Amino acid sequence: MLEKQLSKYLAQVREKRSIPLRIRLWDGTTIDLGDDPVVTVTLREMAAARRLINPTLDSLGTAFVEGELDVEGNVRDIIEVAAALADEADESKGLGKLPEWLAKHTRSTDKKAIEYHYDVSNEFYSRWLDPAMVYSCAYFPRGDESLVEAQRAKLEHVCRKLRLRPGMTLLDIGCGWGALAIHAAKHHGARVLGVTLSQNQYDLARERVREAGLEDSVEIQLTDYRDIPGSEVYDRISSIGMFEHVGLKNLPTYFGIVHRLLKPGGLTLQHGITSADPDDRSVGRGAGDFIAKYVFPDGELPHVSRAISDLSRVGLELADAESLRRHYARTLQFWSDAVEAQLPELVELAGERRLRIWRVYLAGCAYGFAHGWVNVYQLLAAKPRQGPSGLEIDLPMSRADLYAD
Repeated sequence: MLEKQLSKYLAQVREKRSIPLRIRLWDGTTIDLGDDPVVTVTLREMAAARRLINPTLDSLGTAFVEGELDVEGNVRDIIEVAAALADEADESKGLGKLPEWLAKHTRSTDKKAIEYHYDVSNEFYSRWLDPAMVYSCAYFPRGDESLVEAQRAKLEHVCRKLRLRPGMTLLDIGCGWGALAIHAAKHHGARVLGVTLSQNQYDLARERVREAGLEDSVEIQLTDYRDIPGSEVYDRISSIGMFEHVGLKNLPTYFGIVHRLLKPGGLTLQHGITSADPDDRSVGRGAGDFIAKYVFPDGELPHVSRAISDLSRVGLELADAESLRRHYARTLQFWSDAVEAQLPELVELAGERRLRIWRVYLAGCAYGFAHGWVNVYQLLAAKPRQGPSGLEIDLPMSRADLYAD
């Protein structure tokens, strides 16, 4: 019965469009959805057929991760074929509703979510990130930079936007393995506090600070952003790849804490992934469900308009907004290619199931950013101070200094 349903559904799909996909059933039977298949999906058992009847990216990704099916082909072709199948599914057109449990975002659940994602092993990440281990969108000012060059350019771009000067205090919320903190101290003379919830990141970041000889300038703490003490303490606050983990209901609280910690006249740069949907719904075609299930158990993407609204409500003044969507598509493709080039080694580090998750996630996100399903923005905001002639912020009158040699 299930075999007949699958055959009927696939025949309907092929009538509407040609997809370069060959499906091999558990009994060896093959069904081609196009004349020149570049991807082959092998169903290991009959029960896996349900994943291909009216599929979503979540159901297809889940079947691959859980070993219900095997896939042959280039990972870029695989993702394009999966997206084409999801496009044809009747129920996959709209954007998804966020699961209720995602809205919790307590200190405990946030810490567990960060540990789940980041505490795989430092060696695993080091195999496919750049040497500085910058796990966020790179910056390609020309478009032909290597990943190493582009990540270095991103760190410098952030520091320039913040107009860092020697002796300034910088708080880096979600500091990762310490790349920005080290760059800001080494090249701009800043005194930096970096905070993370990941034990693995904390340990390696502290080690890297010691190796760089910057222990007098950089401190790394294992701390929740809600527990950072003080008022009007920091000249500058950076947050790279953080606010998408805060939770929609916690955005006002998060930006309120940034406002509390920032000195009057100071600047903050908030770099985060945003939803393409103005109503903050998750990525469509089931991609958001897959990411929430397997990759970021805490991820909620606000539309950029919501992030701007919430930071404005707490008294921060938006000074600049830059979309880096195309930059992140390129970054993710670098990461995905690096993973695909060393699958046997990474299986040893992460295991087959977890590696399948990362393969789907990185290649799928590269496709999603390239096609505008999601975006990433750098929001530069200021905490105005009262001056003799009105409100003042620590910014020049134009952006010209950002691009000066």
